[in-house]
Amino acid sequence: MQNLRFKALEMAMTRTQPVVEYPRLKASEYFGELTFNRAAMREYLTEEAYAQVMNSIEKGEKIDRKVADQVAAGIKSWAINKGATHYSHWFLPLTGATAEKHDAFIDPVEGGRGIEKFRGNELSQQEPDASSFPSGGIRSTFEARGYTAWDPTSPAFIMDRTLCIPTVFVSYTGEALDFKTPLLKALYALDKASTDVCRYFDNSVTKVIATLGWEQEYFLVDTALFLARPDLVLTGRTLFGHASAKDQQLEDHYFGTIPHRVLTFMEEFEYEAHRLGIPVKTRHNEVAPNQFECAPVYEEVNLSIDHNQLMMHLLDKVAKRHNLTTLLHEKPFSGVNGSGKHNNWSLATNTRENLLAPGKTPESNLRFLVFLVNILKAVHEHADQLRAMIASPGNDHRLGANEAPPAIMSAFIGTQLSTMLDAIENSEAHVALKPETDNDLLKNLPKIPEILLDNTDRNRTSPFAFTGNKFEFRAVGSAQTCAAPMITLNLIVADQLIRFKSEVDELIAMKVSTNDALLKVVRKYIKESKAVRFEGNNYSEEWVNEAARRGLSNLRTTPEALMAMADSKAVDLFERNKVLTSRELHARHEIHLENYIKKIQIESRVLGDLAGNHIIPVAIRYQNTLIENVKGLKEVLDMQTYGKLSRNQLDIITEISEHIDKIKSFVNEMVEARKVANRLENPEEKAFVYCGSVLPFFEIVRFHVDKLELLVDDELWPLPKYRELLFTR
Repeated sequence: MQNLRFKALEMAMTRTQPVVEYPRLKASEYFGELTFNRAAMREYLTEEAYAQVMNSIEKGEKIDRKVADQVAAGIKSWAINKGATHYSHWFLPLTGATAEKHDAFIDPVEGGRGIEKFRGNELSQQEPDASSFPSGGIRSTFEARGYTAWDPTSPAFIMDRTLCIPTVFVSYTGEALDFKTPLLKALYALDKASTDVCRYFDNSVTKVIATLGWEQEYFLVDTALFLARPDLVLTGRTLFGHASAKDQQLEDHYFGTIPHRVLTFMEEFEYEAHRLGIPVKTRHNEVAPNQFECAPVYEEVNLSIDHNQLMMHLLDKVAKRHNLTTLLHEKPFSGVNGSGKHNNWSLATNTRENLLAPGKTPESNLRFLVFLVNILKAVHEHADQLRAMIASPGNDHRLGANEAPPAIMSAFIGTQLSTMLDAIENSEAHVALKPETDNDLLKNLPKIPEILLDNTDRNRTSPFAFTGNKFEFRAVGSAQTCAAPMITLNLIVADQLIRFKSEVDELIAMKVSTNDALLKVVRKYIKESKAVRFEGNNYSEEWVNEAARRGLSNLRTTPEALMAMADSKAVDLFERNKVLTSRELHARHEIHLENYIKKIQIESRVLGDLAGNHIIPVAIRYQNTLIENVKGLKEVLDMQTYGKLSRNQLDIITEISEHIDKIKSFVNEMVEARKVANRLENPEEKAFVYCGSVLPFFEIVRFHVDKLELLVDDELWPLPKYRELLFTR
């Protein structure tokens, strides 16, 4: 009887390309057609409603209920004209995924008829069940009430004939149960703090927005092969699998010709993304076989995060139409590169200037250096909090694995900028600055030359690298929401800029000139944050030792990293900026711990099931075949010939027995370790026990299973192998 693996392979090899039917138009002709963007607002809203929505987006002003009714009427007309039958508040709960509950527009009226209704209160607020979402103890099961509230800054969109309205999600008592609520608060804090600092240089700056461009890496596998791997289905990664003889070692996949089947999928995915206003621009092969990447044009952070969540949904949805499955796990295959989600972050003003773009004048370069140094200081001060926000079981497999930055948070800025900061740090002479009308503003400071956009080579090993006019936070995992690291990054920079302004203003009050005060504090921060700057190879063991000497944390595992999520330093940071309360932070800490425990627990159970019910029975079946073969040889051969010919079979039989024994023994030990962990009540203690006592068995069991894969008859092996998963076209 043919096993499931060969049935899956047969399906994968006999696939016919799906017929993709969509209009072959220029992308500009359908871009954003499923979003209630400004063009749609102008067409469907009254002038009063449009003006209020714009004021809400640009100035944060509230929309009154009367105008909300006008907006609801306009958005309903637009959505129904686009074929929508339902509406939903679309939000980002603490699962890391998205959530939605669909309600029909139709409402019954007299005479057994119905009409489409959608009012302002249905647009502005809804009451979803808050009891079954992660809350970290904020909500009990019997306390079900929660609220979603419209976020006008992220346009509504239509997905599968449903009008989706981006919203925040809070509990009945007002605590944030989502990512969007603290994100919007952090962005508001950053806007105010950055604008205040910009006023030292330009009074026309009235608003600063954070921008984000994510780079999403992912794998594609044939769906039939995916379904034949229970570990991929249940955990997102392969718990077993011997390396393919060929994988990425020839470096021939990276930026190579995109396979036709994948390109067809990408074309449809991009079409769907563009209709939703997601500005996907780049696509290419990544380093590992069957690994790919897409990236958009930069957008405001809140909108960019919503688009990334939508994009992950689209990748999965469109792939299924092509009999492919998208793998977003950070490390779905051992031995080849895993996947990240690089977050390219910068700051832009209402005057259309990038605050992280070096300028051509001393004045603009001084402003650039002020923001650069404050960001470095923020990362140095709150490295542990930044690390905590990218902690996950999947990312633990990737960080520091010679393919991604290590768990040590450091920053790379390049030789030119490093030399410049060192020169400023070492200049103790009084800086006598000329009036601002003088073109050579920094005449008596060690010369600040014109800084080029690409002032240095890229450092792909750095977790937080300056790349010309932005910082690239490379340590974010591919399956993670961008929201968590963006909340923290924007908040720590806002907090640091507030402190910077306070210190500068204190000097100005002491009759120090503005520019002298700016430079004095900048010099101080350069010295205080120097330890976080590193220009070398972050993968090297030398850097691990050097980082320890500098006093930088190396939080290698998720339980270690999560300790910083709600410590006193984090609570003080979030509370003084009114982004999250101590209770909300501790709730998030508990949710992340529980998520870690549950994921390792699931992987452990799947590993034990696969080993006991798939691998060992097949190994024994093959072993019995060899034993029968040896018995047959004894019956037909003389003893001398038999002794020579049977030796190899006997060695294989013995080797198989040893591996079976080791697998069974270690799985039993893992189960006992899991039982010990499960008896623990404290989630922190339980997470550390799972990490230290259960997780180590995974690699030990895998070693013996992977050895059996090389010994057992290929026709008997039950799981699709790496050479099949990674090279199916």
